[in-house]
Amino acid sequence: MRLLSWNVNGIRAVIGKGFGDFVAAENPDILCLQETKARPEQVQLPLELAGYHDFWNSAEKPGYSGVAVFTREKPLDVKIGLGVDRHDREGRVLTLEYADFILVNVYTPNAQDELRRLDYRLDWDEAFREHLVREASRKPVIFCGDLNVAHHEIDLARPNDNRRSPGFSDEERQSFGKLLDAGFRDTFRHHHPEKTAAYSWWSYRAGARERNVGWRIDYFGVSDPFINNVTSADILPHVHGSDHCPVGITLG
Repeated sequence: MRLLSWNVNGIRAVIGKGFGDFVAAENPDILCLQETKARPEQVQLPLELAGYHDFWNSAEKPGYSGVAVFTREKPLDVKIGLGVDRHDREGRVLTLEYADFILVNVYTPNAQDELRRLDYRLDWDEAFREHLVREASRKPVIFCGDLNVAHHEIDLARPNDNRRSPGFSDEERQSFGKLLDAGFRDTFRHHHPEKTAAYSWWSYRAGARERNVGWRIDYFGVSDPFINNVTSADILPHVHGSDHCPVGITLG
């Protein structure tokens, strides 16, 4: 089973940049998107997604945030949001239950310039962690999406220049560590513990992508015991159309 996750930075924009060709080439069983920036009725989906069930969680604010899941197999159950009102206005979480696992698609809030939203971000992290632990008490969990944090120095090109940047503050890195310590595994680092220059996001400024001056902030994580079901974990930097590229796992 092939699962992919991609922050598309606007689904309507990326559809005009070869999105259908990407779906046809990769042929995922489950495709999770973040930062869709649209309600489903605003989107004319490409024919390549005709065989998928689709589920959406859109922000109250138009053109902002949002997540969606496209899945060939119909899930047993779908939950929208975290069930916490202060966190459920920005369209950031979808939880789909299948026979063998629970899938959680997430677009984590950015701490923003000068870390002005850091307190909210850490509050969010705690609520999200509690959600994953609660779901994992029932079945193995797979979570994926834009977590908006580079966990270790190996996960970004210029760690020394970004010590207090959003996504690489000590507080955010420690918070992500708490998430993993709660019983989850970073699938990419499990399969590629020493791999460098492996990034999923690049600034649009100064030709960062061409020079591969990037960050790895998009993840697939799984419940610890489920890691043996993950036969591969990869990043797809050749796929363009957004400032992020897709990430994926294969289940065996």
